Amino acid sequence: MLVLDELPVEVQEQVAVCRAEVSALHAELPRWGLVVWTAGNVSARVRCAEQIGTDLIVIKPSGVSYDDLSPERMVVCDLQGRKIVDGTPERLTPSSDTAAHAYVYAHMDRVGGVVHTHSTYATAWAARREPIPCVLTMMADEFGGEIPVGPVAVIGDDSIGRGIVEVLDGHRSPAVLMANHGPFTIGADARQAVKAAVMCEEVARTVQIAREGQDGGKNVQALDPSLVDGLYDRYQNVYGQH
Repeated sequence: MLVLDELPVEVQEQVAVCRAEVSALHAELPRWGLVVWTAGNVSARVRCAEQIGTDLIVIKPSGVSYDDLSPERMVVCDLQGRKIVDGTPERLTPSSDTAAHAYVYAHMDRVGGVVHTHSTYATAWAARREPIPCVLTMMADEFGGEIPVGPVAVIGDDSIGRGIVEVLDGHRSPAVLMANHGPFTIGADARQAVKAAVMCEEVARTVQIAREGQDGGKNVQALDPSLVDGLYDRYQNVYGQH
């Protein structure tokens, strides 16, 4: 069993920084209207396998109000989803989605952050088991195509994680709509995963409104794949500050 206080000092420092970041990023979920009550979670990978033989995960505690979150209350786990003993007086258990997050990290080394929400419009598409078509240049920029749908999966074990990896490994989209459940997003770090969750809900809402127009959505047409490729390349490699 790993004990945080017994790990190398540099690993403890990495964990402390990650706890602060993940705690702060949780505030973005209610800010953008992506969660209600205690639903949803953000996690981040601590890359420390060279020092201790495994990377670690920092994730939200289960069932704790967003108003009551703090860096110290973030839970640290290994890549099997097992909680690390950290010496804090509270015995908080990690999110019920921890096994899913852990599976993603264990099988997608490029992923440094994972987010899950039940945001209204994206979850409505998930309830219909319908991918969000790439009909917006914003979608081409951010997602490189449609936002795909994942399988129905059991909550509480790694079934959801297996579904996420199955759909997103090799896919340009950082978001997947797990059928009858809701969106999961990934990123190179936790902040990028949160951004993907925000953008996923935005395009889900916009496309849904477009489909409810006077023509019943008949004029909502997917972008040409070559245009999508060009827009995605420009946004990912040229847009912004480098």
